[in-house]
Parts: sequence; structure tokens; C-alpha cells
Amino acid sequence: MSLDTAPHPQSRYPDQTTATGQGLDPDRVQEFASNLFGALAAGSTALMVSIGHRTGLFDALSGLPACTSPQVAAAAGLHERYVREWLHAMTTARVVEHNPTDDSFRLPAEHAAVLTRESGPDNLAALMQFLPLMAEVETDVVGCFAEGGGVPHARYGRFHDVMAELSANTNDAALLDRVVPLVPGLQDRLKRGIRGADVGCGQGHAVNLLARAFPASTFVGYDFSEEALTVARAEAQDWGLGNARFEVRDVTSLDGTGTFGLITAFDAIHDQAHPATVLKQIQTHLDRDGAFLMVDVHASSDVEANLDLPWAPFLYAISTMHCMTVSLSLGGDGLGTAWGAELALQMLADAGFGDVSVQRLPEDVINSYFVARM
Repeated sequence: MSLDTAPHPQSRYPDQTTATGQGLDPDRVQEFASNLFGALAAGSTALMVSIGHRTGLFDALSGLPACTSPQVAAAAGLHERYVREWLHAMTTARVVEHNPTDDSFRLPAEHAAVLTRESGPDNLAALMQFLPLMAEVETDVVGCFAEGGGVPHARYGRFHDVMAELSANTNDAALLDRVVPLVPGLQDRLKRGIRGADVGCGQGHAVNLLARAFPASTFVGYDFSEEALTVARAEAQDWGLGNARFEVRDVTSLDGTGTFGLITAFDAIHDQAHPATVLKQIQTHLDRDGAFLMVDVHASSDVEANLDLPWAPFLYAISTMHCMTVSLSLGGDGLGTAWGAELALQMLADAGFGDVSVQRLPEDVINSYFVARM
């Protein structure tokens, strides 16, 4: 059978009748089947884009004219046979352009603008790394559907690294010049000197950026992962920071820490086992004139309101495969990634915050920025 005569996926679905005798609309069946084939292709593309990011292939291609696969492989320092197959995948996905005359490949500058490390927060290739991370625990999560419970954080080998890379891209571009000014008067207070804390700090890059920019202030990062904090401490040491430290801590209790002029949480609250308890602890340990800056996922608490949110399927997928299940593995509430602005505002109010504003930044389309005061 030639490609020209091979059946299109849609042609496999003739008019059908359900077990109840009710007829099906064949056009709707075919449309939905076509959409699923599209999802299969898109998911496969995402996986290959992740590989292109991790291997540095996009970075190598962006600096090259049209090249053959051996030339691309040589530039990237990789095995040609794998590079060739990857280039074919990227060609059929319309990510890379192919010239059949000389069998060369080229990455258009417009594509490189969102695929290379030079793109900073615009680098969508880095975001694609979540797809293979989720796939690694699929069997564990399937078991949870039947048995309950959750998947512990220890099962997610590279999660801290990927989160750190993505947050660093945004924070390097925007934290000091765009995020800090979202809190009125914060920049001046940091220059004069206050105590700051970051809840769920991961590898601590945001803490170190703040500590380096505002040497009169002191900062502490709290996280439950000693492995992540080892990376944070190494960066602080490399930068010669005497005003940043990191502590392994369950942030459902901040007893003994004193109070802070600034507490931050970057995409961390929805991951907590007991987020309401954590928010109350933050409120209790904030100076009366202090501010809580909470960066968290931009979504609605109402699934219907998320229908037009382009990345909503990803939010519910990453929730199922990581955020919700990790919380449940700790006997937690399983709040989920798409807890939404409405619930976030209600929980902040319940924690005792009387003044809350919500803002967005063009550098960070995924998140909303909540500035909460007493």
C-alpha cells in the first residue's frame, strides 16, 4: 500500500451505534479521533524538544547555517545517527527546516527565539522537560488511582533541577527589576536592611539573587530537600554571600524563627501537604508592616473558567503526576496545581491577610503574583 492510498485515521470510524441503540455522529467521532492523533504527535514533539534542550542541539543549531546531520552532530559533540533521527523528528514537526537538495537542516531564528538557552524566560524547550519527568512515574500514579495515597518526592529524580532551571530563567530576567517593585516600598526597605525568608526555596537561587542585590538585608531559605539546599549553599559560597543561609525545615511550623519583613514563596504553596497551615504560619511570622509575596500558578478554581486557558491540560496533568500526588503521599490535602486565584484569595484571607493584590508579568505567563499584607 502506498502512502497515497493508505487510509487516513479518520476513515476508520464509520457510522456507529452504541449498545443502547443510539446512533453516533460519525463526523464528531472522526474529529475527536483526529484530535487525539494530534495530541499523540504533539506529545511526541514535546519529548523530542526536551531532548533537544538537554543535549544542547538547539543551542548548537542556532549558531549554524544550513548543515547536514554529520555537521550538526560534530558541532554539538554528539553521535550522528541519533542526531539524524532527531533532526527528522524536528523536521516533520516543523521545528527545523530541511532542504532535500543537499540534505541540510536549519533552525529558523524565529524558532530559536523560544528554544535556546539564550532565550532566558522565553525558552519553552526547557518547559518540555516536564513531559518525560511525568512519564517516569506513570505506573506509580496509576497505582494511586486504585489504592489511594500518593507518590513521594523521592521518586522524581530531576524535578528540583528542572524547576530550578525554569525559575532561574525568570528570576534572572525579572526578580530584581520587575518582581521586587510589585511590593510598594520593598526595594527601599531591602536597601536599608530587613529579614527575609523564602518558603520552599528549592535550590535557593532567588534567595541568593536577593542577598547579593541587598547586602544590608539577611535572607534564609527553607526547604525539606537537603539535596536542593546543598546546591543553594554552594552558590551562596561561590558568590561570597554572608547574608544568605539555608535550612532544612517543615514549614508547617516556623516556631523559633522570629518575624520577617518579607516572606516569599515561588510556586511552592500549592505543593505543600497542608497549605492553609503554612499560610497561617507565614502570616504569624510576618512583621506588622511586612509583605508576603506569593508566586503561584495563574488559573481559576473553576474548571469551566479554564477551558480557554491554553496550558490548562498541562496544569491538571502536572498536578495529577506531581503536585497533588506528592502532597497526598505526605497525608496532605492534595490542593493541586490549578487551585486557582479564587481559592488562593480565600485562603489568604482565612490566614489573616486583609490586603491582597494580584498582578501579572509579561516575563511569566504561567504565574500570578500575589502581594499580601496584614
